[in-house]
Amino acid sequence: MGIIDLWLPILVSAAVCFVISAVIWTVLKYHNSDYKQTNDEEAVRAALKGNKPGFYLLPYCLDHAELKNPEVKQKYDDGPLAYITMLPNGLPPMGPKMISMFVYFVVVGVLCAYFVTFAVAPDADYLAVFRVAGTVAFIANSFALVPESIWFGRPWPMTFKNFIDALIYSLLTGGVFGWLA
Repeated sequence: MGIIDLWLPILVSAAVCFVISAVIWTVLKYHNSDYKQTNDEEAVRAALKGNKPGFYLLPYCLDHAELKNPEVKQKYDDGPLAYITMLPNGLPPMGPKMISMFVYFVVVGVLCAYFVTFAVAPDADYLAVFRVAGTVAFIANSFALVPESIWFGRPWPMTFKNFIDALIYSLLTGGVFGWLA
């Protein structure tokens, strides 16, 4: 059994996870509480206007040697400290984002297929395939988010909710692979 032989569980698991992801974000909406509004949104918008799309650091300091400078240290003491992601103006183009998310789930499915082909026998039972595919899917959908909380201040409850999503996706992916592999 090779990865090509597992094209059906790859695509079906991607489609199932894509649909469930849409349900999580558009119907259940439990991620809505992850986002906060600034105290004076219009002033923040005005201050950020004119910056190009990118990832910004506030205060801007790339060399820790600069922290010895009293003015730089004072900026940190006074705050705010922020990582700011600037996107292009206009409504976010949902089509390309949705396609990218589906492709992401396909890539996760390919990774699961790769591990299934090496970790279980071609005639393996449902549970053996489920365990391998589900574990790989969970790792692929979750652990890369932890450094965002450690280093960039993403709130831990937000990361925890993403782990819940990853668990859902992994159970579904493992189930589809166990069923169709």
